[in-house]
Amino acid sequence: MSDWGSSVGALVALVLAVGTLAIFVVALGVLPGNRRPQTAMAWLLLIYIIPWLGFLLFLLLGRTSVGRKRRDEQAEVNAAIMEAAQLDRIGDDIARHQLPPLVRSFAHLNQKLGTLPLSFGNTVELLPDYEASIEAMRLEVAAAEHYVHVQFYISAWDHVTGPFFDELVRATERGVAVRFLFDHLGSRGIPGYQEFVKKLKATKIQWSPMLPIMPLKGEWRRPDLRNHRKILVVDGRVAFSGSQNLTEACYNKPKNQKLGRAWVELMARVEGPVVQELNVVFATDWLAETGERLQDVVAVLPPRPSDRPGALTDVGIQVVPSGPGFVSENNLRLFNSMLYSAERRLSLTSPYFVPDDSLLYAVTTAAQRGVETELFVGATADQFMVSHAQRSYYEVLLRAGVRIWLYPEPFVLHAKHFTVDDRVAVIGSSNMDMRSFALNYEVVMMMTGAEVVARMSEVQDTYRALSTELTLDEWVSRSRGQRYLDNLMRLTATMQ
Repeated sequence: MSDWGSSVGALVALVLAVGTLAIFVVALGVLPGNRRPQTAMAWLLLIYIIPWLGFLLFLLLGRTSVGRKRRDEQAEVNAAIMEAAQLDRIGDDIARHQLPPLVRSFAHLNQKLGTLPLSFGNTVELLPDYEASIEAMRLEVAAAEHYVHVQFYISAWDHVTGPFFDELVRATERGVAVRFLFDHLGSRGIPGYQEFVKKLKATKIQWSPMLPIMPLKGEWRRPDLRNHRKILVVDGRVAFSGSQNLTEACYNKPKNQKLGRAWVELMARVEGPVVQELNVVFATDWLAETGERLQDVVAVLPPRPSDRPGALTDVGIQVVPSGPGFVSENNLRLFNSMLYSAERRLSLTSPYFVPDDSLLYAVTTAAQRGVETELFVGATADQFMVSHAQRSYYEVLLRAGVRIWLYPEPFVLHAKHFTVDDRVAVIGSSNMDMRSFALNYEVVMMMTGAEVVARMSEVQDTYRALSTELTLDEWVSRSRGQRYLDNLMRLTATMQ
């Protein structure tokens, strides 16, 4: 019996050794394909340290594809909507405006990657007040006559958003079609989720979670892919987009409420042709989740913008969608192109700044060639791993000459925007981190012109007045334990 047991043990050991060797060989030849070198190296390191567990984690989390079917559907609906809405005609506006060559090149890049053109004749209002932004959206829903399209990564029916949802319900009762998308995991982590779903089921709102995992229905993919977009479109005449989720400012979490930890956001209210472009993005996601095609709805031309006191007029805006459904990392390519174009001033706001090498070089190179470069981040963050990964980049940024401003605790600076000289501004849902570039569906708006840059600079001025500047001497004096933790979390951030 002992000899038999020894033989079985030897056979098991041999199988494990051969299997481990096979994992090493396969990993070396497969992992580097179509991945950033640092991402492949991070996965290889994990697999070499813990081969079998690392291999299983890679199978679960190592692929960012949403599947050919979903990509084909997205391409199909984009083409159909572009044709029905005749959005290509908007591109002719570029020829009638004296755009700098660089801005023209940005617009060309964005249209090549995301299909949507730069359009003019838009009005823009920036909304930095959290609850005022939700109220502004509620008022537009109250005026809806035909349809309301709502898409937010995190959604909750609470004491702040309750009036907005009540307005959606009233809209359905008067015959308005209300379509609502929310991320299936992003919203699930908010207290009261089950009650939220129960309330939705009791209404006439047409709703669907985004990117659900349903193996029995063929819906299976990397489980941490997210649809991170924030869009509201009302009747094709007005839209909102930016960084804000559809929940109260402390995310309904008692700990946050006790500490006064509220999220600071920036949304944009827009009218004009850009509304149709945001509607296209919603329609592609709605088709993917429900199978319903909305090109006839989206094809209706938006009305002329209304006259609103304080709104910027005739702004050139281009919507740039990105995410696993696209072959290229649209947002990263745009960001890098814009950062390298900076000549005088670069102001960045990103709650999660975990760049890949290309973005890190673009930011540090700008500072090193004399561009006044600043980065606004929170002194505190809501995500442990991401926060420490972000901190691991501070020293190289500071040594390059980037000024880092820490927005004060207990607030979480969650706004996502940046400006380049007096030429262009970008606002949307995308962070400057590898998750937003590779794993999240995002949407941003590139806005052109000195006036809109100046308006966004006013928002950045308020951040600076409240923030404390981080110095290099202060940062390098932190403990070895903190350095170790920061660097460890940086490694996990590259495993995308």
